[in-house]
Amino acid sequence: MSKPTAHETSQAAAQTQFLDVITRDEASARFRAHLSLVPLGSETVALAAALDRVLARDIVATVDVPGFDRSNVDGFAIVARDSFGAMEERPRSVALNDELLSPGIVPAATVSPGHATPIATGGMLPRGADAVLMVEHSELVDGGSAIEMRRAITAGENVSYAGTDIARGETVLRAGTVLTSREIGVIAALGNADVAVYRRPRVAIFSTGNEIVAPGAPLRAGAVYDSNAAIIGAAVEELGGEPVHLGVVADDETALAEVLARALAADVVVFSGGTSKGAGDISYRIVAGLSDPGVVAHGVALKPGKPICLAVTRGKPVVILPGFPTSAIFTFHEFVAPVLRAYAGLPLERRHHVDATLPMRVNSERGRTEYLLVGLVQTDGGLAAYPMGKGSGSVTAWSGADGFITIDQHTEMLDAGSAVSVQLLGRQTEPADLVIIGSHCVGLDLLLGRLVQQGIRTKSLYVGSMGGIAAARRGECDIAGVHLLDAATGEYNRPLLTPGLSLVPGYGRMQGFVFRRGDARFEGRTLDEAVAVAADVADCVMVNRNAGSGTRILIDRLLGARRPAGYGVQTKSHNAVAAAIAQNRADWGVAIDTVARQYGLSFIPLQEERYDFIVPTARLARAPVKAFCALLENPEVRRDLEGLGFRVD
Repeated sequence: MSKPTAHETSQAAAQTQFLDVITRDEASARFRAHLSLVPLGSETVALAAALDRVLARDIVATVDVPGFDRSNVDGFAIVARDSFGAMEERPRSVALNDELLSPGIVPAATVSPGHATPIATGGMLPRGADAVLMVEHSELVDGGSAIEMRRAITAGENVSYAGTDIARGETVLRAGTVLTSREIGVIAALGNADVAVYRRPRVAIFSTGNEIVAPGAPLRAGAVYDSNAAIIGAAVEELGGEPVHLGVVADDETALAEVLARALAADVVVFSGGTSKGAGDISYRIVAGLSDPGVVAHGVALKPGKPICLAVTRGKPVVILPGFPTSAIFTFHEFVAPVLRAYAGLPLERRHHVDATLPMRVNSERGRTEYLLVGLVQTDGGLAAYPMGKGSGSVTAWSGADGFITIDQHTEMLDAGSAVSVQLLGRQTEPADLVIIGSHCVGLDLLLGRLVQQGIRTKSLYVGSMGGIAAARRGECDIAGVHLLDAATGEYNRPLLTPGLSLVPGYGRMQGFVFRRGDARFEGRTLDEAVAVAADVADCVMVNRNAGSGTRILIDRLLGARRPAGYGVQTKSHNAVAAAIAQNRADWGVAIDTVARQYGLSFIPLQEERYDFIVPTARLARAPVKAFCALLENPEVRRDLEGLGFRVD
């Protein structure tokens, strides 16, 4: 028998060195063990270039949106009490002030009882006014010096209070959010011209093989067009990456080595062909020369996709996909796509439509088709669609919504429990790992941000403490943030527990009497003295909180039967209270010290309240709930909470 030639020996070696076939899980574990699966750094881009980019840092509001109490309609700024009893057949009259409040105009005149000021949609509500009468419900009389009011309205009607959409200090968008037109609108509403986003991973892409021809070139006999590079390049872009196309490389070891060396300047290298066990398949030979650690898997028990080769060098993934297009794209999504998502900071894709149930009654106006933005919450019985409830002027409702339902023009009401079809704003929706419903707190923002860093998807809906407790009782949330005082016992939150609910202790927040620095009526006084002045002086205007909130319960307990001026002005946040006082539209209110400091206001301590978390007992064993509870015990997190002004037991 003749001795094999060097060429024959090389061919035999090439035929036998391939395929130590392992499972998909083992291959993935080996591959990821040598990669740092985190975003590749950040860069700052203009908002005009931010579409589809991924937010690199939390967006925390530095201003309130709106920044002032504004009118939602064209009409007249009035004292709501003046309209009581007004109707078409028996109108009530008030005199008009000599001022027209267009958007951008700062009011100069106070609206006193018996007077009104014309105001346009978006105009700033003047001092003294607590509601806006729509122009449709009025008529000019006495030569235009007065109006007749033909409908009674209540305090707060047709008004958006400062900070009701976005509150100063609120975490509006979280790192990892994909920026669509909705989120870009939110960022612009905060006055930001640019934004920090994760850098796009650069992916070097090429194809190998003597039979491969680039699209557009003449196709010779026995050749095929290169579809793999186009498919992979488009997939890279879909995943937030930047494809770097290096063309087609012939089956030549020197040429292939040169292209691979250039490709390693990118963050990821992906090419196809030459990874099987034939003598002409040379790609794996070149990659086998890499080190640190080099090839970690060559052959995976998949169909299609068995010949894939996975390697890592200098911390960079190098992947040889099978040459057949179906195998190439399958293995790309199996092994490469998760890495690119991590590098780009991208979340999972979304579906188009889902069925859900309304957890509460929704009223609609007959005669108009209504599109109602909703957030989706996973419950034991399926998905619940929570109306966002921030009104047509809100920008955050769009960014926080998962989709919308369409209410027919002939429908006036959808009952709680109604089945609805939700049209999603994204491609699909993934139920959150942890759902929080209840009262908002910047301390909770801190905790949820830490959970997101752990890879836990969270959804938070802020509907107030009472709404959170109701959601917990219905099993619609994992955690309800609450701060409700039980008038009978003087204890916070615990007396509200019913069978099936447990309390997870949170932290203390100091509530207090808030006023402008230098206000001689309150400076240097005790709490009782300040409240007495506030209740007895007619020109001393308060700003109240909404019924059902923990702060409102505290206010009513503080005031007793007294009803100071401004009592009917009910805002929905501590920030709205502080903004009204800071802007001289009110003189005092009750808010937490953290917010008072943000607005530079004086503060008289009233009572420490407990901001705790109510959890359905059956959900205490869920991993995301355990992770949340663990954060409350984490020393570093506790220090951060204390740094925000909270008292952690």
